[in-house]
Amino acid sequence: MGETATESSMPVGPQPGVKYPIIMEYCGNCSMPFEFCEQYPDFEGCKKWMAEKLPEQFEALTTADGAEGDADEKKRQKRGGKGMMKAKKKEVDIEKKIILSIAPRGKKKAVTVVQGMRTFGIDLKVASKFFSSKFACSSSVTGDDEIVIQGDVKDELFDVLPAKFPEIDEDLIDDIGERKRS
Repeated sequence: MGETATESSMPVGPQPGVKYPIIMEYCGNCSMPFEFCEQYPDFEGCKKWMAEKLPEQFEALTTADGAEGDADEKKRQKRGGKGMMKAKKKEVDIEKKIILSIAPRGKKKAVTVVQGMRTFGIDLKVASKFFSSKFACSSSVTGDDEIVIQGDVKDELFDVLPAKFPEIDEDLIDDIGERKRS
């Protein structure tokens, strides 16, 4: 029939020669075990942290690397889970301007579209959450740099945006009136 517990290839219980409890140490930079640091995108940051905080562990790591030979052409892991850092996009000098417009939704309803907040370095999810609570309506992030707020709140946004986000000047807010949503 099937395998029983006595036929299993995995040993059961404590192993001879192993000191228990097993102590696992983690890197303070990437929060992974030291042996996985080299797969982390910021391996240089891990090395720097380890040299500063744990010099004996760093010395063991560098001697192990020297024994293998300097293989700079190692392929790093492209996909990752929790330990993977998102690559920041390079900011191009774009004109900093916020564009407000009204888009019709049905017969008598409308939505307010806010564009250009990302150029000021504002997190769109945080701004959307703020608009939802401020105007007691739904708002969502659509597209790369666009927030859609239910209702016509364009006039209030001229006062609310500079008050909440000090980096936005009232002169940088532009109203283009009514337009169709794409």
